[in-house]
Amino acid sequence: MLVKIKKLDNFDQSFSLPTYGSEEAAGADVRACLLDGKTIELKPFERVLIPTGLSLEFPKGYEIQVRPRSGLSFKTGLVIVNSPGTIDSDYRGELKIIVANFSNKVEKIEHGLKIAQLVFSPVVQMNFETGELSESGRGSAGFGSTGLIDGIKEMNS
Repeated sequence: MLVKIKKLDNFDQSFSLPTYGSEEAAGADVRACLLDGKTIELKPFERVLIPTGLSLEFPKGYEIQVRPRSGLSFKTGLVIVNSPGTIDSDYRGELKIIVANFSNKVEKIEHGLKIAQLVFSPVVQMNFETGELSESGRGSAGFGSTGLIDGIKEMNS
């Protein structure tokens, strides 16, 4: 599938376009493209929008899912907050990554850091209508109904 990429004014020309880390990788790595090559210090539980300097165009019927890089999440307290984040095929603005620090110490995001990975996925849009629902073996049994979940209180219960 062809994805058109526009390098924005803030894109560091020394960076490659998103790249796959291996021949069978599902996600393409994207880098933090920070103004003037600066470093961002993220305090505990703070979140920030990280620019990439890129805009994308890809076919209707697909989405790009923004996912965390497992090594980054394991080695630091940095996480992608809305994971997976969705980029719709009609969005033409800059790709930015919402990152939060879930550790109890300051974490640094350096210019050029591989901040997230992009996974392309087909999308099926549904039609919605009101009506009665058919019976099922599970019924309305919710969280923990197929196993035990301690300490979770369901809203509106």
